[in-house]
Parts: sequence; structure tokens; C-alpha cells
Amino acid sequence: MNEVPRVNPEEIYPRLRSGEALLVCAYDSDARFRQVHLEGAMSLEEFTSLRPTLPRDREIVFYCA
Repeated sequence: MNEVPRVNPEEIYPRLRSGEALLVCAYDSDARFRQVHLEGAMSLEEFTSLRPTLPRDREIVFYCA
């Protein structure tokens, strides 16, 4: 099984700001998303619905608090 690489906020922030990466809150509960989402993050539900239209060359960063 492949291990998912971990990134720190300082490393990913510039890529999020430039649009190279998307930030997705990994909670499947809308209530939990509203409690812990970071600025610019999309919900897992939104990501799932947009996934077919997202560019394949964009990095996706999932997080949970």
C-alpha cells in the first residue's frame, strides 16, 4: 500500500494561494465542516460533486482537524 505524503502548512500555503492546489476538508458532515473548515477549503461533498470537472494536474490536499 502506498503511504500518503504529509505536508506542513508552511509548505502547502504558497501552492494553495497560487491555485496550484485545492484544500478539501475531509469530514463528511456539513455541521463538522462548518465548525472546522479553513479559509478557502471546500467541503468533501462539494469536492465529490466537482471532482469530474476538476483539472487533473491540480494537487489536492485533504485535511481533518
